[in-house]
Amino acid sequence: MAGQLILGLSILVTLHEFGHYITAKWFKMRVEKFYLFFNPWLSIFRYKKVNGVKKTAWFTKDSPKEWKEDENTTEWGLGWLPLGGYVKIAGMIDESMDKDQMAKDPEPWEFRSKPAWQRLIIMIGGVTVNLVLGFLIYMMVLFFWGQDHVSIKDLKNGFQVMPIAQKLGFENGDKIISVDGESLVNTIDINRHLMLRNVQEVKVKHQGGEIETIKIPEDFGQTMWKENMMQPFVPRVHLLTHNISEKSTAYKAGLRDNDSVVAVNGKSFVFYDEFFDLMNDSIGNELTLDYIRKGKLYSIDVKKDSLGKIGVGPDFNYNSAYTRSTKTFSFGEAVTGGFSFGYWTLHDYVAQFKYVFTKKGATSMGGFGALGNLFPGQWDWKIFWLNTALISIILAFMNILPIPALDGGHVVFLLYEMITGKEAPQKVLEYAQYIGFILILGLVIYANGNDIYRAIFGG
Repeated sequence: MAGQLILGLSILVTLHEFGHYITAKWFKMRVEKFYLFFNPWLSIFRYKKVNGVKKTAWFTKDSPKEWKEDENTTEWGLGWLPLGGYVKIAGMIDESMDKDQMAKDPEPWEFRSKPAWQRLIIMIGGVTVNLVLGFLIYMMVLFFWGQDHVSIKDLKNGFQVMPIAQKLGFENGDKIISVDGESLVNTIDINRHLMLRNVQEVKVKHQGGEIETIKIPEDFGQTMWKENMMQPFVPRVHLLTHNISEKSTAYKAGLRDNDSVVAVNGKSFVFYDEFFDLMNDSIGNELTLDYIRKGKLYSIDVKKDSLGKIGVGPDFNYNSAYTRSTKTFSFGEAVTGGFSFGYWTLHDYVAQFKYVFTKKGATSMGGFGALGNLFPGQWDWKIFWLNTALISIILAFMNILPIPALDGGHVVFLLYEMITGKEAPQKVLEYAQYIGFILILGLVIYANGNDIYRAIFGG
């Protein structure tokens, strides 16, 4: 996982910074440094053409003196801190905080000497590359691998519906026909639509065959978030026991993994949600369970624990609940389909961003650990590129936020200059850069701290 994450981030950071680099060179500015990862106190590798001669240096604290004398070429390097990367454009207040240079009179080839509109293009260059790259990757994935999906026909037994959705009129065994008048290519996406896309109505086919259109409250996504029910619809499964704890009453009574429970107190059932209902409807703390093990039927008595449970749950890998189909795309279909994929990925990420500013959202933030968990334990090129595209779009959105030290912070000051005709004072830019660094560092520490906490204590 870590290797896949590092490779994906390396590609994205390099191309992001290249967006700044190429636009700066386009406007004939000097780019002094181009670094993948940050290099405080140490650079793993440096390269520069000095007076026409190629020079390299390994594990150095600073650039050799002769390198600094040749200001016309770019130093390329690899830092040790994998939190991003940077390009150092002459005459710009950036990560380097080079006050000596800023104290000198502006030169024609410096960032600060160029018109505001040129500087604006440079600042959005990285974000633009990340955004376009994400869309292009989605197009490539659809063209080469197609799109896996679960159609309404592929979902054999419909959905198990949680109480939060049952209150609206949904029932166990429902199959989704359409959402706001449009059929879902991937019926499993119903949860994401309800959470993030302001769904107004859903047409379903109930288990008995009746068709009903159910109205969805405007705030249903927020209700899902508050009640911590992000998946009110899950594929309906049989109760094949899985990961039974040795401390549970079910284990002590004799149940083991892969036992197929078929009845509670003499009442037969087929699906896990029916077992759950029978459990809740049962009177007293003692239950009689019928189960099948290796083709033979057994019966045992089980006592509920203090929480009214027995420690039994199904295997939710859903292999028996549905089959997957693959939709293939021509080149033209892949272009339009990839654009749509990218658009809705960006839309959904922006839509869920509002939840970050809640207490629960703050505790849910994740860092590199959360990003690493996106990737499977075994290498899969399709999943690698899909996750890389997702991270690319996330980086584009995060970088354009109006936070000092990010591209969006620079954009705010440039827009101010273009509107008022006045440049922001240099001291203001410097202090904003410091504040931005502190804020970003704090967020990185907090997010990765959440990862560590969850790894130790679970959750």
